[in-house]
Amino acid sequence: MTFRFGLIVVGDEILSGKRSDKHLPKVIELLAARGLALAYADYVGDVPERITHTLERAFASGDTVFCTGGIGATPDDQTRQSAARALGVPLQAHPQAQALIRERMQEMAQERGEACDPDTPDNLQRLNMGVFPAGARIIPNSYNKIAGFSCSGSGGGAVHFVPGFPVMAWPMIEWVLEQQCAHLFHQAPQTEHSVLVFGAMEASLTPLMERIERDHVPVRVFSLPSVDHPVHGRHIELGVKGPSAAVPAAWAALRAGLHQSGAQCGPELVRNV
Repeated sequence: MTFRFGLIVVGDEILSGKRSDKHLPKVIELLAARGLALAYADYVGDVPERITHTLERAFASGDTVFCTGGIGATPDDQTRQSAARALGVPLQAHPQAQALIRERMQEMAQERGEACDPDTPDNLQRLNMGVFPAGARIIPNSYNKIAGFSCSGSGGGAVHFVPGFPVMAWPMIEWVLEQQCAHLFHQAPQTEHSVLVFGAMEASLTPLMERIERDHVPVRVFSLPSVDHPVHGRHIELGVKGPSAAVPAAWAALRAGLHQSGAQCGPELVRNV
């Protein structure tokens, strides 16, 4: 696959262990359901300079990147400001995003049985969540109308910013995929074919792995050792992965090489994306 997807997870609470990241497995799941795959993930705390540097790389990458967390309006939320710095543009009020925030203010007041005063300090502070880097496009938030936003860099990278809350972030990521990436769905089917190898050392299998990768470009070979598997004990999962049309020949060569070496092989595993 030449079109790559990335993930950036922002928040001190993840790096400190106060909260566990749930976004990585979910984004992998959302992409896989559409025949896509995650190429990389970055974790960064609430440090503006580090967030800015990470976003600069994302905007220059040419990739589609999802960024979760830090888009609120409290002092520890620095993602919106960092995105503007990374793009070299000012922050500015987004009229549609702020209109949606005002709608949410009205709804919250009605739920309390009160009249809405948009000029209270609390409500004015809420409007800051509709201040984005110049040129941003909104991502609708069906949970509470507080929009996320998308920005594109001069290097062709597009970063889609969503809240850290999974209940909001995941539907927003799906919206981006369906609205902007549907033409990529299931366009480059990938296959992973592997076998469990017992009693072998990775060093002895390396020449075979190198030969398979050399002779079967663009297929990649992988080796995943396990020393304490509850069922299979000590073993190596050895396999090939890549474009579905290219994997069978590479797999046949790998199996032949294992047979010639006298390797003890167990169950096979096949995974299609």
